[in-house]
Amino acid sequence: MSDPLRRIDALVDADTLPSPRVRQQLRVAAGLTQEEVAHAIGVKRVAVARWEAGLTKPHRSNRLKYAHFLRRLAGKYPAATKEVPGED
Repeated sequence: MSDPLRRIDALVDADTLPSPRVRQQLRVAAGLTQEEVAHAIGVKRVAVARWEAGLTKPHRSNRLKYAHFLRRLAGKYPAATKEVPGED
């Protein structure tokens, strides 16, 4: 794969977010509050609540930080990345 394509893939993968349900599951698995996540990313708690509810999506710079944060949690808590069937 050429370098430009790798850079494109890195950009796309860097800000890919799991479903809102998995976002919440990861946070809970880590024993973190929405306030703690918000503080780490640099947003208000209500923003994290809206992201987890699927009501809004983070803006680009926050999305990159949030995606990085969630990937790190997913590495520590892989079971939390599973969608629960029948729970919508």
